[in-house]
Amino acid sequence: QVQLVESGGGLVQAGGSLRLSCEASGILTIDGMGWYRQAPGKQRDLVAIITNGGPTYTDSVKGRFTISRGPAANSVILRMDNLKPEDTAVYYCSAFQLQSSGAKHYWGQGTQVTVSS
Repeated sequence: QVQLVESGGGLVQAGGSLRLSCEASGILTIDGMGWYRQAPGKQRDLVAIITNGGPTYTDSVKGRFTISRGPAANSVILRMDNLKPEDTAVYYCSAFQLQSSGAKHYWGQGTQVTVSS
């Protein structure tokens, strides 16, 4: 059974920090893990991912967010510093496989991040 268990998130003032953690299980092969976010009325967008080739960030979080491998196998941590109100969204953990037809994502249940101004 595939499971992605997320923790962290919450409410923070602008300029504050939060830490998101995610651990995946039940997936035989994982090519990468990362975080996506979805604000109300908007599509789900990439925030940061990490593969054997290293991390990738969306431009709006570069220099503020850091993604790293967690201590457990198939786990990932997202450290978010200098948070802004526009970072408010539901954050989803993804474990993905790279296939010829594109990436196949396995998703967590999502965790709310709210940044107040």
